[in-house]
Amino acid sequence: MLKASDIEPAQGIETVGRESVPALAAITADAFRDDPFNSWLFGGFDPMQRTFANLARHIYTPNGFCQILNEDGEGRAAAMWLMPGDKADATLGGTLQTYWGLFASGGLGALQRGKAAGDAMAKHHITEPHAYLFTVGVAGAGRGRGLGRRLVEPVLQACDRSGTTAYLENSNPANRRFYASLGFERVELFHARPDSPPLEAMQRLPR
Repeated sequence: MLKASDIEPAQGIETVGRESVPALAAITADAFRDDPFNSWLFGGFDPMQRTFANLARHIYTPNGFCQILNEDGEGRAAAMWLMPGDKADATLGGTLQTYWGLFASGGLGALQRGKAAGDAMAKHHITEPHAYLFTVGVAGAGRGRGLGRRLVEPVLQACDRSGTTAYLENSNPANRRFYASLGFERVELFHARPDSPPLEAMQRLPR
């Protein structure tokens, strides 16, 4: 089974923990600022960044595998993963803090949309063991330079060596070609609510 230790180091890419939650959240929120689904869900930049920070703090740094790609001394791209067997659950306190932060910054509507999104993603998630790419994003100054590909490819290469499927939910149709170029294929298209933009469940079988 694929483990984080199986992923080979790559130049400029740093595996990070809770000390880097602010950087993970800042890069990810900047990358998703104009994303159709996340714009619908959060309704604004502040609840988006605050929620990504709480998810990074309570799920993806303690339970999963997070990386930042640094260039010119700055974090330009970030990714949050769960490896096969990693738990997607936060502690009760972490869950309450995440929901409270979403409510406090985005209001009841954002909280209700967030609950609907989480339920829909859980319902449609594949059941076989896999590496789950929760987010990969490139901050504004780094876009268009292949940084997202550089960040993700070492993990996908480790998936190939170990025979592990990778899975994600694409929240922006504009990114479909990028994911397809990495070997991801559509599993299904689904909606969190009738009024939401679609999420595209995609998987990549090991090569």
